[in-house]
Amino acid sequence: MKVVIASDHGGFRLKQEIMKQLKSKSIGYEDYGAYSEESVDYPDYGHKVGEAVASGKFDRGIVICGTGIGISIAANKVPGVRAALCGDCFSAKASREHNNANVLALGERVIGVELAKMIVDIWLETEFAGGRHERRVNKISDIEEKYRK
Repeated sequence: MKVVIASDHGGFRLKQEIMKQLKSKSIGYEDYGAYSEESVDYPDYGHKVGEAVASGKFDRGIVICGTGIGISIAANKVPGVRAALCGDCFSAKASREHNNANVLALGERVIGVELAKMIVDIWLETEFAGGRHERRVNKISDIEEKYRK
């Protein structure tokens, strides 16, 4: 599995911790920035990760900002991205099993490091269940297709 990860300045420290975790588990990843706590714009990083996942270059993406909200909204603007903001383990599991989320969003200012690591582990280990959920995910894709230019 190849993972792309990015954050704005508000998620920089948590991103560093998540990258250490990915490395310790021998999960390949690429860091798309930000590379410091200097102020940057979260839409730029959500967009970069969204494009990288939607293109197929990466299997999954992780985006982090202060709350996870803004960067997840930006990532979800890229056709083919299903970014899920998760602040608990159940949501992380369900986002993969039921929604086939391909981007995980986290908020550094709203969850602790250890919880974030648990969420990442669960999210990366959980497979899409398919079945009745596939029909629903396809409906999301149909909505997206309706608004493509």
